[in-house]
Amino acid sequence: MSGFHEVRFPVEIARGARGGPERLTQVVTLASGREVRNSRWAHSRRRYDAGFGVRTLDALSTIVAFFEERRGRLYGFRWRDRLDWKSCAPSGVPAASDQEIGIGDGATRVFQLGKLYGGLHAPYVRRISKPVAGTVLVAVDGVVQAQPASVSCDHATGLLSFAVGHAPAAGAVVSAGFSFDMPVRFDLDMIEVDLSAFEAGDIPKIPIVEIVD
Repeated sequence: MSGFHEVRFPVEIARGARGGPERLTQVVTLASGREVRNSRWAHSRRRYDAGFGVRTLDALSTIVAFFEERRGRLYGFRWRDRLDWKSCAPSGVPAASDQEIGIGDGATRVFQLGKLYGGLHAPYVRRISKPVAGTVLVAVDGVVQAQPASVSCDHATGLLSFAVGHAPAAGAVVSAGFSFDMPVRFDLDMIEVDLSAFEAGDIPKIPIVEIVD
């Protein structure tokens, strides 16, 4: 991913942010009154307002410095969503069996990390491109694989690469557990701060948007 800094937005400030996943659905009402709905995006896009996490002048100063180093919207960065940052439930501990990420064919050695949402009606698989270093566990048919002897993970892309001679056998289930961040950027090129209003409780808007690659 070009134009990206592998650095995480301050977690203590992100913890107070508001936001979540966004979809773009076109809804057309026909003359009969019936609706026709069409999803314009194949993947959701998450948006946040980090301003709600800013409570002190020191925190605001930290954000301004972070913003300047990213050159506004120019460079992306990592963001941790405290609601959705693990392969399991937020209160759980990631395990190698959490997410099925592929089926071996005896030759393929590269697999992309992903996370499944739902499963009964229209399951959605989200691509995970920013796993956290030191948290990725990989299993083949339930057997945890040694790292990096058998498999390694690129923490900048979320790609798992099995070593030569260790490609999962045909029909073998490849699964993984992990913690992850998401790639985001600022959605503005100016942070407007009114210090008198800030001290009175007015919160500056600091929009953050997910980078969908």
